[in-house]
Amino acid sequence: MPSDEATLDPALEIEASAIRLLAQREHSRCELSAKLARRCDDTDALRRVLNDLERRGLLSDRRFTEHYVAMRMRRGYGPLRIRAELRERGIDGELAESHLDLGQEDWLTQLREVAAQHFGQEAAANQKEQAKRARFLQYRGFPESLVRHYLWG
Repeated sequence: MPSDEATLDPALEIEASAIRLLAQREHSRCELSAKLARRCDDTDALRRVLNDLERRGLLSDRRFTEHYVAMRMRRGYGPLRIRAELRERGIDGELAESHLDLGQEDWLTQLREVAAQHFGQEAAANQKEQAKRARFLQYRGFPESLVRHYLWG
């Protein structure tokens, strides 16, 4: 049973909710703020709690970005798609770039692995098949220049 003090201090309730969410997975500050804002009206208390969580190292956009980029790469997504998803989650462009700046060869290797998993090792038989592969790889977030390099060398 919660104490009377806990029910009077909205910051304690906000912090408890935030820690529960962070225990499930990393969140960006923007994501966590949006989720918690749906549950509380005290924006000052919410801001203070988020600042405190960052100060204590429990909330980190840098750590979120690192985990998010690794997870999306494992699932076969390219830098354009991941960058857009990070932007939607409130991640600063410079921070996103620092984790996506792997170099063209690394992204080309990633693209080849994704294409091999989806299409197999066989080369595209005709232009229609090449176009299909190009659309798929661009949808996955690979730049057109890498897709062209993969398809036409």
